[in-house]
Formats: sequence, structure tokens, C-alpha cells
Amino acid sequence: MIKIGDKIDDRFRIVSRIATGGMADVYEANDLILKRIVSLKVMKEDLLKNPENFERFKNETAAAASLSHPNIVKVYASGVVDGRPYMANEFIKGQTLRDKLNFSFALPLTDACEVMLQLTAGIDYVHKHGLVHRDIKPDNLFYMSDGTLKITDFGIAAPIGSKGESDAVQGTIYYVAPEALMGEPVSIASDIYSMGVVFYEILTGQLPFDGKSVDEVAVKVMKRRMIEPSKVLPTIPKSIEKIIITACRKRPEERYRSAAEMHDAIIEAMGDREGFKERKGLLSRIFGFK
Repeated sequence: MIKIGDKIDDRFRIVSRIATGGMADVYEANDLILKRIVSLKVMKEDLLKNPENFERFKNETAAAASLSHPNIVKVYASGVVDGRPYMANEFIKGQTLRDKLNFSFALPLTDACEVMLQLTAGIDYVHKHGLVHRDIKPDNLFYMSDGTLKITDFGIAAPIGSKGESDAVQGTIYYVAPEALMGEPVSIASDIYSMGVVFYEILTGQLPFDGKSVDEVAVKVMKRRMIEPSKVLPTIPKSIEKIIITACRKRPEERYRSAAEMHDAIIEAMGDREGFKERKGLLSRIFGFK
């Protein structure tokens, strides 16, 4: 059992326990060699019984360690303590985007676009290194106090074009692309879809598809037409709505061809001073309300 003050691999001294997640315990630790604070993520002991959990943790470590980008959490080192794999990550002072949404419901238009610019930049970098994240959602995006976004959790990341290891759906159902639900090979288009759902959610405060069960949501994602963002948020600019709709097309080939293309579309929309204004609702048009 890891305790405060323990030294891991003669390098990391445990300062405090930060959090406990589904896969791992997270500690604040001092890197005694490089003299910096790190986040030490240690796999839970009871999960070691299932080899798939060990492989997922190892996969996350390997995938994240191969990437170096301002919008991706850095992995500094990895190892094993008491039979449990761990990784030492960049220490982040912030909250997840999910925490932010739980507090504020949705983000202002400009803030949401800034978040998406960082997300698309980071994911484009991931794609250019031959990987698909496959689990893009607010819970895996850290929102820093200075507005910086950090992408985390590469546990189910996979090489572009690869086939899933099992028949089970990988990722969180609300953000999984229709073709991924049908077992199609891993593709860039699937991440594009997930980013479209995140954009929809952070602007409207709602998900495009919801339901009482996973199966109900899956059927809607595959077969139902998405409710346009403007039906939920009438003030959304047409150009931004078009970006979300394009990213969330049912057919992968009808989405943006790359995260960079989606990124550029957001920049173009924000640069249009007339088009980027929030549209007025019916009452404001009639009575002049703000």
C-alpha cells in the first residue's frame, strides 16, 4: 500500500493522494531527480486480476509517452510499484472540462471556440503520429485556470486503421461515432465526430443524443437525425452550427477530412466579424431584449 512519504523507484516521493478514478489512484509526488512536482498515476491493485486492464494501462502509458504537444498531458516516466504499473505525468492544476460544465452548464461562444481550437490542434497532432484517441469527451479534457486545454487518457488509443481488440464498444457511448458502434476499423473520422459532440455539448449544455439505456443511445446515434444546435441554442452563429453538423455527419466521408480542417473552419468562422455574432432570439428581435 502506498503511503504519504513513500519513495517510488528512488525518484518520486509521495506528497499527497489527489484522487481515485476507475482505473487508478493518483498522487502528487516530488521528482527528486528533476526537482519538479508530478502526478503519479498508479493502477488499482484489484484491477490487476484482469489482464485487459493491465494492457490498457500499458497502452495509455506508451501512447501518451510518444507524444509531445502543449495540449497533451506529458508523461515523464513509468515503472512498477508493488506489482502495480504507474506513470509519472505532468502535474496539472485545473479541473476537467466536465467539472467546468457541471458548474457553468455551458461555455460562452468565444470560450467554447477557443477550447475547440486547442482540442483540434492537439488531436491533429495525435493523428499525425498515427494514433486515434477514441475517447474524446469533457471528462478527459483538463481545463486550466489560464484557459489552456490538456488532453488526457490514451487508454484505448489505437493505430489508425486498426481493428478493435474485442467486439465491445470502446469509448463513452454519447461520443462514439456511428461507424465505431458498428465495429468499423479505427479512423480519424471517429475522433472528428467525438469532437463535434463535445462542441455541441459545451455550447448548448446538452448532448445531441440521450436515452435511458446504452442501447437506446446507440440506436439514436446510428439512426436518428441530430437535433440542430440552433434548436437548443437559438443564438448560435450559423457558421459554428455548420461546423458542428459537419463534424457529426452519420457518414464518415461527409465529415471533415482532418482535425486540422475542422480547426481552420473554426478560425475562419471566428474571423468573420459579422457572421460570428450571436444570433438574436425571437423575443429579442421583437422587443429588443438582450
